[in-house]
Amino acid sequence: MATRQTQTLARFMLAPSVLLLLVWMAIPLVITLWFSFQQYNPLNPINDRFVGFGNYVLFYSNPAFLQSILNTLVLVLSVLAITVIGGILLALLLDQPMWGQGVVRILVISPFFVMPPVAALVWKNMIMHPGYGVFADIARFFGLQPVDWFAQYPLFSVILIVAWQWLPFATLILLTSLQSLDGEQKEAAEMDGAGFMSRFIYLTLPHLARGITVVILIQTIFLLAVYAEILVTTNGGPGYASTNLPFLVYQKASLEFKIGQASAGGIIAVILANIVAFFLMRAVGKNLDK
Repeated sequence: MATRQTQTLARFMLAPSVLLLLVWMAIPLVITLWFSFQQYNPLNPINDRFVGFGNYVLFYSNPAFLQSILNTLVLVLSVLAITVIGGILLALLLDQPMWGQGVVRILVISPFFVMPPVAALVWKNMIMHPGYGVFADIARFFGLQPVDWFAQYPLFSVILIVAWQWLPFATLILLTSLQSLDGEQKEAAEMDGAGFMSRFIYLTLPHLARGITVVILIQTIFLLAVYAEILVTTNGGPGYASTNLPFLVYQKASLEFKIGQASAGGIIAVILANIVAFFLMRAVGKNLDK
């Protein structure tokens, strides 16, 4: 058991790192908050003036705001559903003895190491292109009309790309959790006559609960900030069909040069992310206490 002196020493040694992290986070947040109350255009900084909550009102009244919130939620929930379910299935498959198991695992995990803009370009130009993409070739092989995915199903296309990137991460976490399951419990369940589905529902799935919770927590944090895939593929369109909240902030800042409104959108995004993180952390805490 740690003494009071060792605990004090540990806090003292951690203090510089914690202080540096707080400064690293606080300074950009304070600057963003300051700009959110200013009417500022970097192309014409002379007209910079204080507008109070005007930027927040303008950002909220933007026709794309509510659509971007909905698209953000749909993207996050859809990717989580695909990666968790797909990750469980792949983890169960990779846990079985097979020839070349190490190579198969590397191939399954490899998409996670591809940069998001590169992955989006590959899917846009090589897989989902309506003229010469892989999906178009498959459709023509079966006598079907190729689909222009990014024009007809823009948000679904982005979800597919992001899920492809994050599926290896979920698989790796769930496979690690699955391999920690006691083999004696499996043998005991088999000897008691439990079938595959019974073992999965009453033994494997409860054991994977913590791994699933970790996957949901970490992925949600990153999925709330997705925008590179949208920028490369659909540019938020058609209309606002694939515009999420981070991309809307990017549009205001980098395309319209409305730094004040973009900063207000950034603060709103931080608030929403913290609300989501609060409930997720509570769920994680309850799960880890079991």
